[in-house]
Amino acid sequence: MAKNMSPRFKMCRRLGLNVVGHPKAMNRAVKGSSRADKKLSDYGIQLLEKQRLKAYYGVLEKQFKGYVEKAMKSKDITGEALLLMLEKRLDNMVYRMGFANSIRQARQMVNHGHITVNGEKVDIPSYQIKVGDEISLKDSSKNKKVFEENFQDMMSFQLPYIQRDTDNFKGKFLRIPQRNELPIEINEQLIVEFYSK
Repeated sequence: MAKNMSPRFKMCRRLGLNVVGHPKAMNRAVKGSSRADKKLSDYGIQLLEKQRLKAYYGVLEKQFKGYVEKAMKSKDITGEALLLMLEKRLDNMVYRMGFANSIRQARQMVNHGHITVNGEKVDIPSYQIKVGDEISLKDSSKNKKVFEENFQDMMSFQLPYIQRDTDNFKGKFLRIPQRNELPIEINEQLIVEFYSK
C-alpha cells in the first residue's frame, strides 16, 4: 500500500497549516517557510489548498482524484461531498475517535487488524463508515497499553457526530456531520475549481 512517509512537521511548515494535529507541528515555522507566504497565482492557491486537504487525510494523488471524481458525480454540493467521503474513511474515524494519536498511526492500526466495525475485522483504511456503525478495538488489542493510553488521553476531538465509550474502547458514528462541524481549515471550493478546468 502506498503511503506518504515524508517528515510531518516539515510538510506542515511548507503548507503553512498544521495538517497533522500535533501541538508542536508549527513551532519552527517562520515567515517565508510556507508556500502561502509567497505570491501565488490563482492556480497556485488552488493547488496549495488541494495539497493541504490531501495532507489532512493522508491520501495520495491517485486515490484523491478518485474521490474528487465521485464527488463530482454526487447529487450533493461537490466540495462538501468530497469532504464527507474523506471524513468517513475508517482510518480517519479511528483517529477522530481517539484510538490513535495521528492518521498515520490509525492507518497502521487498521492495516494490522486491530480495529473492528460492528464486530467484524476490517483492515482497509479507505473503508467507508456508515451512520450507526460502531468501531472498536479487537478484544485481543484492548490490553495493549499504547492503545489504552491513546483512547483515555485523546480527548481533543469532542465532535457532535461521534460518540465515545471510553470504558469499552468503542466509538459510534452517530450522523452525517455538517460542514461547519468538520475540524479542518480548508476552502474546498478552490479544490473543486482546480479539478474543473
